Amino acid sequence: MFKSIPMLAGAAAGVYLAVATGAAPPPSQLLAHLSHGSLSSVLPGSSSCSEYWGTGSQSGAAHGGHAGKALDVRVGAHHCYDRMVIDLGPGAVPGYRVGYVGTVRSEGSGQAVPLRGRAQLEITLRGGAASSFPAWGSELANVSGFRVFRQVAGAGSAGGSTEIGLGVRGRRPFRVSVLHGPGRDSRLVIDVARHR
Repeated sequence: MFKSIPMLAGAAAGVYLAVATGAAPPPSQLLAHLSHGSLSSVLPGSSSCSEYWGTGSQSGAAHGGHAGKALDVRVGAHHCYDRMVIDLGPGAVPGYRVGYVGTVRSEGSGQAVPLRGRAQLEITLRGGAASSFPAWGSELANVSGFRVFRQVAGAGSAGGSTEIGLGVRGRRPFRVSVLHGPGRDSRLVIDVARHR
């Protein structure tokens, strides 16, 4: 399995870091990659960019209770991917769906939301947005200089659903995860790989 003690120590340190930051994949996925002698494809911050992500839609059910609301959108550029974080505030994580679409359409009116980029990811939160959230803003975050992201735009919030459009350089693999904390807050995280 492992050829040397240093390799085992490095893998253990990577697992510890991922768990401590709340970014570790499920234990079953960690064990599967551990048995093949490599954690680099599943641990965040790894020097390898061989993530086994896909381009198919991803969704999650609401976790029950009073759902959090979209409060803010933040972006960050990482070694292997560009990341968008939607802060949801306190409460249960609302249901969500993230997937590539031909055209992102505004919530309610159905009007096309213009986005820069050759591909468009539509993020649907089955929950409202805080009154301070710019649900119709055409530039929710500054992505100038990013390798993959081209534009983040609000597509409205109505009827208990909030839409966000993410224009990207091309149809790249992505992953969606939920992070909890600090406190009762949670975040929906969308990572789009820089490679195909």
